[in-house]
Amino acid sequence: AMAVPLSFAGKVVLVTGAGGGLGREYALAFGERGASVVVNDLGGDIKGGGKSSSAADKVVEEIKAKGGKAVANYDSVEDGEKLIKAALDAFGRIGKFDIQYLVILIILNGILRDRSFARTSDLDWDLIHRVHLRGSFIVTRAAWNHMKKQQFGRIIMTSSAAGIYGNFGQANYSAAKLGLLGLANTLAIEGQKYNIHCNTIAPTAGSRLTQTVMPPDLLKSLKAEYVAPLVLWLCHEQCQENGGLFEVGAGWIGKLRWERTLGSIVRHKDQHMTPEEVRDKWDQICDFTSATKPATIQESLHTLVEVLSKVEAGEGLRANPAHALASSTSGINPVNAIGKMLGEMTFSYTHMHCVLYALGVGLSTREPDHLKFLYEGHEDFSCLPTFGVIPAQASMLEGGLGSLPGLNFDPTKLLHGEQYLELYKPLPTSGTLTSKASVADILDKGSGALILLDIHTYSNHELVCYNQFSLFIVGAGGFGGKRSSERAVATVPPPNRAPDAVVTDETTRDQAALYRLSGDWNPLHIDPNFAALGGFKSPILHGLCSFGFAARHVLRQYADNDVSRFKSIKVRFVKPVLPGQAIQTLMWKEGNRIHFECKVKETGAVVLAGAYIDLHTSHRLCLEMKKMMVMTSQTEGLQSDLVFAEIGRRIKDLGGELVKKVNAIFGWEITKGGKTAAQWTIDLKTGNGALHKGLYNGKTDVTFTVSDEDFMDVVVGKLNPQKAFFAGKLKVRGNIMLSQKLETILKDYAKL
Repeated sequence: AMAVPLSFAGKVVLVTGAGGGLGREYALAFGERGASVVVNDLGGDIKGGGKSSSAADKVVEEIKAKGGKAVANYDSVEDGEKLIKAALDAFGRIGKFDIQYLVILIILNGILRDRSFARTSDLDWDLIHRVHLRGSFIVTRAAWNHMKKQQFGRIIMTSSAAGIYGNFGQANYSAAKLGLLGLANTLAIEGQKYNIHCNTIAPTAGSRLTQTVMPPDLLKSLKAEYVAPLVLWLCHEQCQENGGLFEVGAGWIGKLRWERTLGSIVRHKDQHMTPEEVRDKWDQICDFTSATKPATIQESLHTLVEVLSKVEAGEGLRANPAHALASSTSGINPVNAIGKMLGEMTFSYTHMHCVLYALGVGLSTREPDHLKFLYEGHEDFSCLPTFGVIPAQASMLEGGLGSLPGLNFDPTKLLHGEQYLELYKPLPTSGTLTSKASVADILDKGSGALILLDIHTYSNHELVCYNQFSLFIVGAGGFGGKRSSERAVATVPPPNRAPDAVVTDETTRDQAALYRLSGDWNPLHIDPNFAALGGFKSPILHGLCSFGFAARHVLRQYADNDVSRFKSIKVRFVKPVLPGQAIQTLMWKEGNRIHFECKVKETGAVVLAGAYIDLHTSHRLCLEMKKMMVMTSQTEGLQSDLVFAEIGRRIKDLGGELVKKVNAIFGWEITKGGKTAAQWTIDLKTGNGALHKGLYNGKTDVTFTVSDEDFMDVVVGKLNPQKAFFAGKLKVRGNIMLSQKLETILKDYAKL
């Protein structure tokens, strides 16, 4: 960090109260590092009396003497517009200092009128609030639009230990200083999207304000220069801290946050709540063991929502209601959870569920080719492929994920991050499916924990589909786990070119109300009050509903709504859609992989990112391959030769690209009549790749042995590769995990 000094060249900094003490140190430090500084100081005494230009002028001269750029300003913070205008007049014109806008605002307003509370007059109260709280509001408001326009701003509010903890004789000052923290917290929220960051510091340093209340020896060690480095870092463009509160002094810096006990439920359903019950539960109410640390109003209100559900369920009648809340605090132990199975779940459905789901993801009888998904009497009645998430989600919701050892978390902090779905055959339009869910991995992302939940769904013991839910638990990170996993199905960015196709589809005002009938009953998608608790202006559309919209767009655009061609889909959820908004799907075709991205048409906000759908080769091409295989068989050749010939052509066309993606060497031993009939090596590790027939002198990373007949059954979809492996028909030597990369070169012809 010392090798790259922080520079503020090209930045305008306004420091109020900069004629002495902390403000002077800030102004000098910014001036030394290239900033153009507006030194504001009214020049009054600590009680707010008098006025003098000398304090600000002296600081300006000091900055200029060191080669810096500065101007003085003597306006009161109560004249915020004049103060900001002075800054822009001094540094706002190109040609003077080549700076256009005010970008950094350090608010340090300093007067005291200390009185015991009983002796505090209206004037004592009003003057302190006018200067400290209202003055900060006025100056910030005047600068706000300039910061929004340039998409950058840094604001520092100066609070005090008296505001955080209280202090005898400073009721007026304490109230104003804590008020600044509330102001700063809201500015941090509103400014985030404009790259305006607002932080609060509570400094302890020798100044005009502290020289009357601190011993001289202590004042010497509390130098203002020990505070300035924190202010400079918080104001630098590299610093992403926002909404923080810091105590600083004597060379020490600490960050503060709120802490809250788990509390206790002290009322019961259909009964009056009494003060006696509060008295009896007082120890639990005040017990900070396993305390939570809410950081937003949404996190704060989540607990109340949970309490309401527990009271409704009668759980408040337990001997220790706090225990119910304790079970929801985050406690992640990957060792105990990874590999654990949830309860096996069955899901029975009829054609009605398929039709209801299709309507939920926007299909309509207005479109003739939608009828095959909406009318059970249609000659080609089919179930949409993405219906495969429905039985899996039911398994996840009802399987007791949070009850597994090592997965102790608050379900209200659970976010759906990504989704992968793979189909092994078209979904039946009715029947009973069995899902088996297991925790594949748990990752520590710092700000939260990421759970990879694998769910395999079967019909009559045959694998129908596989889902991977990526579930993010806010605030559950920091347990020392790994940050990435080989088991995670990765998202893939789209090609760097204009999309090949764009489809826009409007959702209806009732889209979420309709989709939730497929099994996701979360009130976030229907109840305005509940949505408000989650920080949304109105109920939002289910992420998996947008997922369904996008999938059918791709299926229609590139597969003519042929569900047998759908292989898999992967998406990352970015932002929600509001019912009634239009979803725009941008698509890029790369072989049988269709990359896509979804946006809200009205706002341009990205909804789904890093997404793709893999398609199987069309039925027509499969028939042509089968015909060629029959012809080859009649001439007593190996049918598999056809596939390897195609692989060879593909390596010639895309070899360099495939080497980058795969970086492995695959060996194949094709048998016939129990004896090795052919050997092939696919080298996607050396140069631009190569295909070798016959004995290979080098070393392969993984080798597959399979009969010619079984190989082709897998290629055309008659034999499931997993079944072939477990039945001993497909043998693997070496790094078995590399078999997943075969998809890159065989995806048009096989499931291997």
